[in-house]
Amino acid sequence: MIKNRRKQKNHKFKLTASIVILLLTAFFTTACGNVGSDNSYNNEKTPAVSENEENKNLVDLNGVLKVHYINVAQGDAILIQCDDENMIIDAGKNNKAGLVDYYLKEQGVEKLDYVVGTHPHEDHIGGLDLVIDTYDIGTILMPKITATTQTFKDLITSINNKDLKITEPIAGTTYELGKATFEILAPNSSDYSDTNNYSIVIKLTYGDTSFLFTGDCEDVSEEEMVAKGLDLKADVLKIGHHGSRDSTIDEFLLAVDPMYAVISVGRVNTYGHPHKRVMDKLKEKNIDVYRTDESGTVIASSDGNNITFNTSPDSYDYRDGDKSGLVDDNDDSNYPDGSNNNLSVETTNDDSEIFIANIDKVGEIVTIKNNSNKDQNLKGWTLLSVTGNQEYIFEDFIIEAGTSITIASGKAQGDIKWGTANIWNNTGDDNGILKDNNGNIISKFTY
Repeated sequence: MIKNRRKQKNHKFKLTASIVILLLTAFFTTACGNVGSDNSYNNEKTPAVSENEENKNLVDLNGVLKVHYINVAQGDAILIQCDDENMIIDAGKNNKAGLVDYYLKEQGVEKLDYVVGTHPHEDHIGGLDLVIDTYDIGTILMPKITATTQTFKDLITSINNKDLKITEPIAGTTYELGKATFEILAPNSSDYSDTNNYSIVIKLTYGDTSFLFTGDCEDVSEEEMVAKGLDLKADVLKIGHHGSRDSTIDEFLLAVDPMYAVISVGRVNTYGHPHKRVMDKLKEKNIDVYRTDESGTVIASSDGNNITFNTSPDSYDYRDGDKSGLVDDNDDSNYPDGSNNNLSVETTNDDSEIFIANIDKVGEIVTIKNNSNKDQNLKGWTLLSVTGNQEYIFEDFIIEAGTSITIASGKAQGDIKWGTANIWNNTGDDNGILKDNNGNIISKFTY
């Protein structure tokens, strides 16, 4: 469905102004402040935007920018692609890591030029350790706040294992992604009482189109951005904190003035997302809403002038904690059909601490993760390839707390060797099931 931008631009004025800017930039250079001194953080200067990016309308936009709001149920995972460059903002919960990895591979991703962990909550950074382990990584952006959770420790371990550094987000810093640019708008303080307000907020611009990504930022951070007079105007707004009542304040929504809103939210959640207050505002302003709980993965495409979506706008329905009549967040059979919308990592308990994190059907490697704080002996546990009805029974093997192991088959190598024959169906669906030594299903990996 094609949605044309409502407001026409004065291109003649913008061209003249842009030429003036180019002349001025010949005499001046832009310096960027250093980030914090923590050893985990990159103390080099952050890259400034190029002269061409200051004059966007003179750049030949031959490609298409794509923004994938990946359906990870109650969490965020956003893939942005432009001119063969890739960026990911968050990667959902731990038990959605395999889903995100599979989706990236389906889009042909081999390198992520930017990895953004908006804030250290599990439903945003849970899958980032697997992402960092699996792909070539460029710049990692994370706010300078730590957490004591195993999820956060796993992420830092993956970063350190690759000898990577974290770049602290500095408001006002601009980066390039192909012919697109993005600017850090928040956080604007170093001390918040609520971790959500540390969320990195990013404005992405491609030609005359723009997108705003907000993580879980709430009223405090939104008020700061409005008070600073930042240019918040954007065509597409990713609603903060999954539509929480504490996000999307009136002044912020007025400043953004979006035509479209995207909400990444689970169909069943105990938080009452999205809230009536937020949905009523969007409806009152006639803002088209796209929701992962209703449409699955939402893909927005921009040619620099117009933005299109892979689906029709969704409803203004709200939850406010009422789960009556709603389906299980882990039951993907109820999702609408669509490319990869039905892909999930499914567990018998959404908080399962040992689970199948990924199945690489082509590489013949299964990754199992222990996200608990204690070691687990897998003796007597079984791993099942559903399509081939093939079963591996674990011998005496301990998966240590906070670590992952790989089970390899065919020509692949891993911590455990299943056999020399290929196990997984490389050309079609082949789900995996992990059972404990009592035959209880602990985790399901479903395509």
